[in-house]
Amino acid sequence: MPQFRLRRAVATLAALPLLALGAGQAVAAPAPQPPGAAHPAVAAGRVTAIEDQVARTLATALADSALRERVRTATAGSAGPAALTPLAAAAPGASARKLADTTARADREVAAAKGLGGDLGPLLRVQLADRTMRGALDGGAVPLVATAATDEHARTLRAYDTAGRVHVLETARVPERPVYLVDLDTARTLAAGIALLQREFGSQAPTGAQTAAPASATAAAGWWATKITSIQVADDEEPWFKGAAEMFALVTGFGLDGKVRVDSVAMPYLQYDGTLYRPNQILVNWSNYKYNLADVVLMEDDGDTNYLALAQAVAAVLLTIADQGAYIALVNAVLGALPTSWWTDDPDYVESWYTLARTSTGRLDGARGNGFMTVEPYFVQQF
Repeated sequence: MPQFRLRRAVATLAALPLLALGAGQAVAAPAPQPPGAAHPAVAAGRVTAIEDQVARTLATALADSALRERVRTATAGSAGPAALTPLAAAAPGASARKLADTTARADREVAAAKGLGGDLGPLLRVQLADRTMRGALDGGAVPLVATAATDEHARTLRAYDTAGRVHVLETARVPERPVYLVDLDTARTLAAGIALLQREFGSQAPTGAQTAAPASATAAAGWWATKITSIQVADDEEPWFKGAAEMFALVTGFGLDGKVRVDSVAMPYLQYDGTLYRPNQILVNWSNYKYNLADVVLMEDDGDTNYLALAQAVAAVLLTIADQGAYIALVNAVLGALPTSWWTDDPDYVESWYTLARTSTGRLDGARGNGFMTVEPYFVQQF
């Protein structure tokens, strides 16, 4: 199965006492966690524990041959991952009812752990780990169940059988026995996370991060934008035991009022490394910015991202930066706000681009060397 994999950021970068911002500005790195925000490492551990519990419950429930057949059918062919809660709720039997109760509770707990409130609906999914396992599964083999690992360097993976026993699988090769993976519907969590980021940044509007342009910002005839015509992240190995990534970008600059502005842009299509995507997506609305330069930080939700902690950490740092009458690069401020765990354990930070201009066109390589995008100016005509 294709896999999105990212190179680790250099651990010492996160340990630097100061990251230069330019123009005499500096920001501490990493920023302390704001009050009330769940520590990302704790949140990530909680999500992993929830997924593991669901994997074991699903594995034991698959002792019921009728439920096993339902799951096999639901994940067959091009059906892709199946949401677990509705799948279990529609199946008869005590095992299915227990599974439905467990997954419904787990859906709420995962949403809370990611800072997204208590209920986003079905979040946990099941899918066959690799399409080469389909033949054995269709032939009657009883599958194991594991969680989609967040550590792409993992050498082993823990899976469960129908008796709840643990099996240790080597990640270097695809197992002969079929394996179901339990993971998150990150498209759903990403959409909710982007909405949360916008709300959190917007709540700082009187004194800091902006998300809504003044009414006078947009010219009657329309506005200039930067459009992504293509984008790709670095190629790497493709392990069988992980699902696709979900990406988003933070665009930063100074708003028309001279205060720092942050806009979050969802990129749910950007799932696999080594794949060139052609989204024709608007990245920057220049009518919202005072200067003709902005910065972009590309991030990944690999299942563990706590959006509330991210928004609060970034906003807390950017609030300290004042407009000095000239463009100031803000990428380092955003990176300095990222919690330490996002530099050392998890691939949440992907790439960054400095000084993206309204006139930028063509290929732009990322500062980290982990990806590139091609862009062009684009005028959005007003009706």
